[in-house]
Amino acid sequence: MLLYLLFVCVAFVFWLLLSLDSQVQKDFEIPVEVTDVPTNVTVIGRVPEKFYVTVKAKGSQLLNFMWGKNPTVKLKFNNNVSEPGVFSLSRLKIEGKLRDYFGQGVQIVSVKPDSIRLPFTTLPGEAVALKIDADVQPDLQCIISGAIRANVDSVKVYGVNGVPRSLKYVETEPINLFGLKDSTNVEVNIKPIEGLRVIPDKVTVTIPIEPLIAKRKNVPIEVIGLPENVGLLTFPSSVEVSYLVPMSRYSEDYPIKSFVDYNSIDSVAPRAPVTVSSLPEYYKNVSVSPDSIEYIIERRNIAK
Repeated sequence: MLLYLLFVCVAFVFWLLLSLDSQVQKDFEIPVEVTDVPTNVTVIGRVPEKFYVTVKAKGSQLLNFMWGKNPTVKLKFNNNVSEPGVFSLSRLKIEGKLRDYFGQGVQIVSVKPDSIRLPFTTLPGEAVALKIDADVQPDLQCIISGAIRANVDSVKVYGVNGVPRSLKYVETEPINLFGLKDSTNVEVNIKPIEGLRVIPDKVTVTIPIEPLIAKRKNVPIEVIGLPENVGLLTFPSSVEVSYLVPMSRYSEDYPIKSFVDYNSIDSVAPRAPVTVSSLPEYYKNVSVSPDSIEYIIERRNIAK
């Protein structure tokens, strides 16, 4: 068994040596970084985060790049300003940097992006309001308990020729969330604007969600719209109002009134409908029990 394992190890070593000496084609993702950017310069557009490169070479030449994290290709800003206001690299220049990166004798088969051309500006940015595009629905037993906010209320916008006066706000990418049961933070990108750069280009949006708690209150019935010579007795004299409120407002004692309107009574009908006063928007699933009551109309003689 030991002799067998020894021959397996020897065979593996010979196979490895042959593999490293043969031509292979490999794909790599090479990180990119632009360095030495002046503090007063803002690049319009996005510098690629990586070069996606396909190379052909002997396996031994690529051995260092097959394991672990590959080093970053650093592009000096001033060395790549080919014309005023433009940061650019041609395909030949990118391939030359990659050949230096991998070493001589390595063939660059393809690279994406194969060229870079990005305008830049030295003009200061302008603060523009941020608008959140959100379609959010909480769970049936929850409520959105406040305004949906981002971690910033405005962003800086940069342009080669300044920012158009018509630009009043920038907008986030759409947020579509349903059935939320807890407060949620969402990182969302800002919609790109052609020819402009927005900083920051993504924000954190907070959606405050709060559970609803059932609450009941016994409310006396008030009769409105009575003529001077008419009285109205209701049976029962009060109703129970049930509703859901946010947990943080459970201890609030908001005044609730219930009414029977004499002018809405049909004298033929045996029961009169009950309505309640207007309630805050955060009161949900409001119900009245009973929703109608029996009544007796009393006619009174007014002394002259």
